[in-house]
Amino acid sequence: MPLALVFDLDGTLVDSAPDITAAVNRMLAGEGQAALDLATVTSFVGNGLPHLVARVIDHLGLDMARHDALTATTLAEYNRAASALTRPYPGVIEALDLLKSQGAVMGICTNKPEEPARHVLADLGLAGFFDVVIGGDSLPTRKPDPQMLQASFAALPDLPRLFVGDSEVDAETAQNAGIPFLLFTQGYRKRPVAELPHRAAFADYAALPGLAAQALSI
Repeated sequence: MPLALVFDLDGTLVDSAPDITAAVNRMLAGEGQAALDLATVTSFVGNGLPHLVARVIDHLGLDMARHDALTATTLAEYNRAASALTRPYPGVIEALDLLKSQGAVMGICTNKPEEPARHVLADLGLAGFFDVVIGGDSLPTRKPDPQMLQASFAALPDLPRLFVGDSEVDAETAQNAGIPFLLFTQGYRKRPVAELPHRAAFADYAALPGLAAQALSI
């Protein structure tokens, strides 16, 4: 049976933390601050760029009154090289190819701003798989508010639905929207797999096509 699948992007389809970290550190260099390591910045990923920058400001004790300006600078730095270090996770392209050949329709629902999300998808050869891309600035709300996910599925044909993500935010979004959730375990989540509500979990994209069909029969 054909499916409608919507995917998160960062930490789910692509490992973008190196480029996000590089953008943050270029912003910090302009502020005369030392660079943060990859693990620290990765721990801030998941709720969108404004939240990430707020976490950086709080972590370093900077002036929160400059949040808007530092967010704009970080976004500009990220847009300069959004896919220089970003790569799809192993097996992603093969899994998407198989799903598409089986009649699946697919979309993206990410808290990353829409423009850089589209750039990353295009640069990595993924854009052609997705009929809709909704980013963190596409609507007035962001995940875990369910509006983004609901809008993503509304733009796709009316087929059995699955949301695929990697984080606490994604799990909560799916729960809020009443959509079955598949958890990719190799992304940016902070808590143990068992603590996140999910229909099924996977670490290898080779398992996704079969798992997606199976998840809807549970």
